[in-house]
Amino acid sequence: MSARSIVLAGIVAGVVSTLVQIVLWVLSTDPFPAILFRDARLAAAIVAGPSMLQLPEASNAYVMLIATVVHFALSIAFAAALSALVVRCSMPQALARGAVFGAALYGLNLHLMTFAFPWFEVSRGAITLAAHVAFGVSAAAVLRRAGRVP
Repeated sequence: MSARSIVLAGIVAGVVSTLVQIVLWVLSTDPFPAILFRDARLAAAIVAGPSMLQLPEASNAYVMLIATVVHFALSIAFAAALSALVVRCSMPQALARGAVFGAALYGLNLHLMTFAFPWFEVSRGAITLAAHVAFGVSAAAVLRRAGRVP
C-alpha cells in the first residue's frame, strides 16, 4: 500500500467521520455548534495541554487549527494501521473489517486513552461510536480501492 493511498484514506475517512458526527449532533439534542467547539478543545488539548479546555465555547481559530491538525494526523496514522487488514480482502470483507476496526478504535480512544487524556470521557456515546465506525468503513473502502490490482 502506498503512502499516498494511506494519506488519502486518512483524510477521506477523517472528513467522513466528522460529517457523520455533525449530522448526528444536529439531529440529536446536542447543542450545535457548541459541541463541535467543545470537541475541538478536547483534541487541541492533546498537544497544547489542558489549558485548551478552559477556553470559551466560542470559535477560536487557533484551537480549530490545532484540533484539525491533530484529527488528520491521527486519521492518517489509523488508516496506516488499518491498511494491513484490508489490502488483500474483498470489498465486503474490507468494509466489515473497517467497521470492526472503527468500533475497536472507539474503545481505544474513548476508554483506554482516557487514562492519559481524561477529558475525552465527555465524548463517549453512540454518536462518537457511529463516527468511529464511519471512519473505519470509509478508510477501508478507500484503502481497498487503492490496493486493487488493475
